[in-house]
Amino acid sequence: MKSTFYTDDHEAYRESVREFLRREVEPHHERWERERGVDRAIWQKAGANGMLGLGVPEEFGGGGEPDYRYRFVFAEEIARTGFTSFGVGIGLQDDIVIPYFLDLATPEQKERWLPGLASGELIGAIAMTEPGTGSDLQGIRTAAVRDGDEWVLSGAKTFITSGIQADVVIVVARTDPDAGSRGFTLFVVERDDPGFTRGRQLDKVGLDAQDTAELFFERVRLGDDRVLGAPGAAMRYLMERLPRERLSIAAAAVAASEAAVRWTLEYVHERTAFGQRIGDFQNTRFVLAELETETDITRAYVEKAALALNDGELTAVEASKAKWWASELQVRATSRCLQLFGGFGYMLEYPIARAYRDARIQTIYGGTTEIMKEIIGREQSARYTRT
Repeated sequence: MKSTFYTDDHEAYRESVREFLRREVEPHHERWERERGVDRAIWQKAGANGMLGLGVPEEFGGGGEPDYRYRFVFAEEIARTGFTSFGVGIGLQDDIVIPYFLDLATPEQKERWLPGLASGELIGAIAMTEPGTGSDLQGIRTAAVRDGDEWVLSGAKTFITSGIQADVVIVVARTDPDAGSRGFTLFVVERDDPGFTRGRQLDKVGLDAQDTAELFFERVRLGDDRVLGAPGAAMRYLMERLPRERLSIAAAAVAASEAAVRWTLEYVHERTAFGQRIGDFQNTRFVLAELETETDITRAYVEKAALALNDGELTAVEASKAKWWASELQVRATSRCLQLFGGFGYMLEYPIARAYRDARIQTIYGGTTEIMKEIIGREQSARYTRT
């Protein structure tokens, strides 16, 4: 079936992304993986080449194009090349950090931060998770207390994507311990704020070149110009924006699953065993037939979710379905495809090995599979609650 999801403009953008990755990322990616971090200069190159700030209005230096299908194209090209660590950083900036500023920032805050985020001169992060709390955000202990005309922020965060390089960090903090879910506020912390320090860069199972860090805030003093949105509204803001984050993960998962199947089809129809191509064994055919079918069907749902996001209609339940199913498929697909490569599949010189390693986090960050099912299950139960 011919896809009508993309237009000629999307395909033209694909060529730009492909050329950018070939020219600016491919020569350096293996070194970045070894050194556990990408060169900071690549961020500004990404901004200059239209890889960052697609949805940022042109007046702030962005692309002025909110259509999520362009981000989907980028995810596909990242998966095709296996440059996942780089793609995660860009995805965080465009799909998570920038939308908070677009939706919640004052005109002055937009002038202050959006141009740099769109150009790559500023790297952003969002700090939610803490050492003692994961998916249960209401367990956050990082707090900000009022002191005259300022807020004093103290606490610690962990597992923060782009935490080492970040110039601006959106921090979720408790500001009213007696207000329940209405007792949390978003603050913007800048790199050189006194009292803001970074801990160690965390050593992960995969995504070697993508920095993940611990962050510490020791009596960081912030004015009201550092409050993002309304005080006490952080939980609502997070819930409103999590669907886009989860769609971003789902899109990357579909693209990665498709890439794994494609690499494997090419491999099994070139390599022979027992006098015939590996791809001609019935078991191989069945495995790849199943995976190609699953990825095609999953893509149809995720594409529908992307169009719903474009229309402002993507719900938390729909995004949760897309996220858990697509990410679990990615883990399953990369594992089964690696098996068909045999011993070569375990060698990191093969993209399937790196894809298998990098896939594992997908079912965890952005909300675990279990949390996604809980969100769906609660909505199901609500349908049958008697009034």
